[in-house]
Amino acid sequence: MAQDNNTWSGRFSEPVAELVKRYTASVDFDRRLAPYDIQGSLAHAEMLTECKIISPDDLKDIRRGLAQIESEIASGDFEWSLDLEDVHLNIEKRLTALVGDAGKRLHTGRSRNDQVATDVRLYLRSAIDDLLVLIKSLQNALLDLAEKHTHTIMPGFTHLQVAQPISFAHHLMAYHEMMARDSERLKDARRRVNRLPLGSAALAGTSYPIDRRMVANTLGFEGLCENSLDAVSDRDFAIEFTACAALIMTHLSRFSEELILWMSPMVGFIDIADRFCTGSSIMPQKKNPDVPELVRGKTGRIHGHLVSLLTLMKGQPLAYNKDNQEDKEPLFDTVDTLTQTLRIYADMIPGIKVKPDAMRRAALQGYATATDLADYLVKKGLPFRDAHEAVALAVRHAEQKGCDLSEIGLSELREFSSLIAEDVYGVLTLEGSLASRNHIGGTAPEQVAAAIARARRT
Repeated sequence: MAQDNNTWSGRFSEPVAELVKRYTASVDFDRRLAPYDIQGSLAHAEMLTECKIISPDDLKDIRRGLAQIESEIASGDFEWSLDLEDVHLNIEKRLTALVGDAGKRLHTGRSRNDQVATDVRLYLRSAIDDLLVLIKSLQNALLDLAEKHTHTIMPGFTHLQVAQPISFAHHLMAYHEMMARDSERLKDARRRVNRLPLGSAALAGTSYPIDRRMVANTLGFEGLCENSLDAVSDRDFAIEFTACAALIMTHLSRFSEELILWMSPMVGFIDIADRFCTGSSIMPQKKNPDVPELVRGKTGRIHGHLVSLLTLMKGQPLAYNKDNQEDKEPLFDTVDTLTQTLRIYADMIPGIKVKPDAMRRAALQGYATATDLADYLVKKGLPFRDAHEAVALAVRHAEQKGCDLSEIGLSELREFSSLIAEDVYGVLTLEGSLASRNHIGGTAPEQVAAAIARARRT
């Protein structure tokens, strides 16, 4: 018989090869689950005691041992062993060393299969709660900046061409809306994360008279995973979370792209605070928007994690397979990357310096009020398609003259439609264009201010 240096060594005639041991071990990354492993073990031990499966003395010893292990991990004194493969066996081995047989009894009625599924759900639930707070901080930063710029006019774009005038606040509020949806998605995903798999054991449940609902209540789970096969093999919750994270990063990547464009000297709409930028090793004049650029790059990384998890699960038969060990690194990195990105974004937004004059000049360059002139003619009774054609000819005329529509004299404008009168200049100004879009969702300053107020309330 091989030397007993492993939990299942009695089944094998030779020890695990060192290369295999290193290849299959997960303790280097799953040790971050330790607080949740201890939390789940305490709830499991309390239930075993309540169900008279282990004794109150065993529970007392388990509590004492786990408290010491928790302290050792927090202080950095805990010795992690690659031989013990993962966070679960490392904690169990130390517990047994501290409290003897009581530690050996802790695993009664459970498997590492349902144990790890429970740990990951506890970890992810906590991560989602933290991320929701960070999203709210970013939303507040957007609102604070938007409140200062409800009357700051900039061009709105389609196809990166000047389209219609909008306020800078209105543009910022678009990202607030995206963050609101992101928050809703995370909250919805949290409900499916927050179901207890513990008690499913390896795959078929356990023959011990356990009380799963007691464990769920103790750990704050809203429900149970009701099929033991599914409970131990399901990673939908991790995939769903990563999909939510990928969408959040996509939104921040889009915002990053705009910040990078706006900061370019050729555009010059904004400046980002120095502490979020770097220089060049060779060009002393450079100020590079490194944070937004890196957010764009890290977005691809999160997208990759989503594909990785989907691919991981696509060919697995029921129930648990060793493949599932590979869920943690992409999941953990997704949480870490998204957390860091939201924190730095919430800090970066208040440091944005807005340049209203440059925004206004840009809005005047692309005949942004052409649609307003068409709408003016429609209100005078001209069919929209005829109004569209008349304004297109007027724009061509303005281009040839090198002036804005508002700078064309009344007599010249009337050459394109006899319906044009002196009041046309009220709709050709940037301010007039903004003010005319006075409805919920529009860019009129009073509507944007109302949207900010609604956002503050929610």
